[in-house]
Amino acid sequence: MLIAAQGALNALLTDIAIAARSPLHDRPRKVAKAIGAHLLNPELLAGRHCACCPDRYVRHLLYADPAGSYAAVALVWRPGQMSPIHAHRTWCAFGVHRGVLTEGFYRFADNDPPQQSSSALRAPGSVCHGPADPHQIHRLANLGSDTALSIHVYGAPFERFGEDVNLIYEA
Repeated sequence: MLIAAQGALNALLTDIAIAARSPLHDRPRKVAKAIGAHLLNPELLAGRHCACCPDRYVRHLLYADPAGSYAAVALVWRPGQMSPIHAHRTWCAFGVHRGVLTEGFYRFADNDPPQQSSSALRAPGSVCHGPADPHQIHRLANLGSDTALSIHVYGAPFERFGEDVNLIYEA
């Protein structure tokens, strides 16, 4: 089982590496497609300890590009956990491996904080992507009763995620 799981994860990471070399204008879409091809494989993260935290979602590093151009992480979401309302300072792509996430979309209204304008359910196998854009504001949340797990790839070195990935907005 562990050999199959490692093979499944290696296949995902290989496909991401190929897609991450695409021209920047098409990179997020191609990385999302690469992620999507593996999300429904039950062996993908089998045997890999992806602990959760009672207070917040947790990121687990799956791979950091040695050149620092991207990093892939698994996020574990307990019921009720959610990201802050944010946009991205870099391109990103993500997909849901287990559970269901709700993605809320936000827009600016005059000089007020962003207001939610719509939402979408992201079930296992769902993928999304986007460029760096301070106006593509969203929030991911696990509103279900089971733990969810998603795979995210950001165009930034892992050690710089705090500074280079999320542009956080106050609600």
